[in-house]
Amino acid sequence: MAEIELKTAPGDYRFPTTNQSRHCFTRYVEFHRCVAAKGDDTSECEKFAKFYRSLCPGEWVDKWNEQRENGVFPGPL
Repeated sequence: MAEIELKTAPGDYRFPTTNQSRHCFTRYVEFHRCVAAKGDDTSECEKFAKFYRSLCPGEWVDKWNEQRENGVFPGPL
């Protein structure tokens, strides 16, 4: 059986506290900014996707995706 390697986002000096809520949100925004700038087919944005997926609760991501689709997302995309 293949060995599974689990990783999370690397430490970020902008988020020194243990509460990673803001870190999660920032990584989510960075991913969507990258996709908007470089397109859906680029692999350059995949690291941001891995980061936010490892930091953010699924419920938050679902809510933010829905907000983006409805044009009411509170962040700067």
